[in-house]
Amino acid sequence: MSLVELIAQADERGLAASGLACLDRCVPVLGGDDDLLRPLWARLADGGDWGGPLADARSALDAAGGPAGQVPGTSGEAAALARRMLDAVPRAHAGADLREWADGCSVAALQVHRLLDTEPTGTGSVAARREGRTDGMSPLVAAELRRQIRILELLANKGAGPAGGLRQALDVSTEGRRVLRAVVSRRARVPRRGL
Repeated sequence: MSLVELIAQADERGLAASGLACLDRCVPVLGGDDDLLRPLWARLADGGDWGGPLADARSALDAAGGPAGQVPGTSGEAAALARRMLDAVPRAHAGADLREWADGCSVAALQVHRLLDTEPTGTGSVAARREGRTDGMSPLVAAELRRQIRILELLANKGAGPAGGLRQALDVSTEGRRVLRAVVSRRARVPRRGL
């Protein structure tokens, strides 16, 4: 199934985890540390309200440089996309707004990876990639697309159990965040025109 189809079929827990994972992988472009969103994952796992941890995450990022701050090695556009993902997190990880947020996070995360990729991205749009047309994708965008699909598949697998699926999704997301942090670090060491 394409990414678009997987999102359309995901339940609330899958949508919440998918959106949170996209945001989690993009934390490096906001200057956040690796544990910034860990409390939100914990609340998702236990079914608790994530309003408090969400407010704490936003405050921590504001203190680290503010919404307009740019992390070395990123573009202003990538940081703005990631910040919009964070600002749009629904207060509850349930309800009608969740699907729209998860879908928007999927697009934004792919765009962030496209903006930070050092190789040509071909002619396909992010929308086409999400629908399954993947010819000519750059490595960084292709890896992000695979991660998004894998996370939704893990969360749809009822055999893994709710906690197992979330734990595996977090592991996939953590790997992706490390990759993006390395990309940001490398770009900060070698300044590029247009940043």
